[in-house]
Amino acid sequence: MKKSYVYYFVVILFCVAILFIPYKNALVIERENSGAISAYFDLNHGDRFEIQYTHSIHLSDVREYYQITRQGQIMQTKLIYEDYAIGMPSDALTGETFHIENGKIVISNMKRNYPAIDLRTGQVVANHQIIVHDKITSFSDFIKPGSWVKIKFRKISVIEMVKGVNMSGK
Repeated sequence: MKKSYVYYFVVILFCVAILFIPYKNALVIERENSGAISAYFDLNHGDRFEIQYTHSIHLSDVREYYQITRQGQIMQTKLIYEDYAIGMPSDALTGETFHIENGKIVISNMKRNYPAIDLRTGQVVANHQIIVHDKITSFSDFIKPGSWVKIKFRKISVIEMVKGVNMSGK
């Protein structure tokens, strides 16, 4: 009789542990610096995503391109914008390409790695959006405008998946 209780206890403990062990790769949007997931996207190493917004000073579109590296970093690969103005680069770094394409400024061949991206979403003008698997999602769909978020690539658990919103539609 005692053996069956131990067996059930071990099985229950194992099942509970499964809920909390991070195993699924995801691009997560965390609220402020809390680690609490507001939303997540199903992404793996090598996958790409974009962030687009309207620049708050010169009111023109900006699009940033990113890729998840094998090391789990977020690598910026390209930047497209319309105006040389405050907050926008006026040249490329070593190894990058700076050119005009269809009237827009393009910096490509970027290899800028980040462990995470801290972002304060716009309250009025910016309309920050994230593009994953060709699906455009507004940040305001899952957080209040003006919020500070941290975007990072990491493994998440079943519990975190339940708490966050899967924006990939999978």
